[in-house]
Amino acid sequence: MANVVLQTEIDGVQCKHGKVRDIYDLGDSLLIAASDRLSAFDVIMKSGIPHKGQVLTDISKFWFEFLDGVVENHLISNQVADFPPPFCDYPEQLAGRTMLVKKTKVLMVECIVRGYITGSGWKEYQREGTVCGIELPTGLKQCEKLPEVIFTPSTKAELGAHDENIDFESCVKLIGEEAAAFIRDKSIEIFQRASEYAATKGILLADTKFEWGVVDGKIILIDEALTPDSSRFWPADKYEAGRDQESFDKQFVRNYLEEINFDKSGDGVELPAEIIEKTSAKYIEAYEKLTGKIFVPAQ
Repeated sequence: MANVVLQTEIDGVQCKHGKVRDIYDLGDSLLIAASDRLSAFDVIMKSGIPHKGQVLTDISKFWFEFLDGVVENHLISNQVADFPPPFCDYPEQLAGRTMLVKKTKVLMVECIVRGYITGSGWKEYQREGTVCGIELPTGLKQCEKLPEVIFTPSTKAELGAHDENIDFESCVKLIGEEAAAFIRDKSIEIFQRASEYAATKGILLADTKFEWGVVDGKIILIDEALTPDSSRFWPADKYEAGRDQESFDKQFVRNYLEEINFDKSGDGVELPAEIIEKTSAKYIEAYEKLTGKIFVPAQ
């Protein structure tokens, strides 16, 4: 499952391959299959991470249910028996890693919410005292909790391109003032609710990314939600400001790529077996801690 979940076309239905997901357009709905591919710094690595697709799907489903009543989402079903033919005939390939979802008009803005200063934000702060152009107090330490949560949107790049940070005014120009204000406020609200819950499980939510779409005149949450691919999760009992943190997410891979001076462009690299195994274990651990359930592979 590291590269492709299904073939490029099934009964005339074309597949669009994203960085991680394979998407089939069924007309008024989409079938989204999460592969075990791993994207870091917007580059797809040559190595897949075992069980990653299922973990992403299961965690997203958990959060969609957790946020019921707070925000509407695109999930219709993640049960293969509910999929239309011929997809219901592929349980071995699709079980556990696939969602049937509402088709929306995607808002071309990625909504990044940050509660701690880390990653590219920390590097910018060291240079300029800002994160995505937002001025912050002086004297912050690496991975320190921010005085308040900040919203730092970016463009939604095509496959192979890099997302670019934008300010809120640019977000308004792209999608309109009302939509921009809605996704900003809802993204922050969801982040805060998720952070409070995760803290009860011994996990700090450092930052995350949300995506939104419009269907029947409503803006709803789409894609994945609060997964190890879209978020930084840190173990609370090992947290200490002033250094890199241990994590339950792909930051483990990012750190490795920084160590080998990966140029963050072109082709991805083969990851060492140890990195693959540890990353898979981290994804599964995140699922088990957040949901309180034991992870059971679908196949």
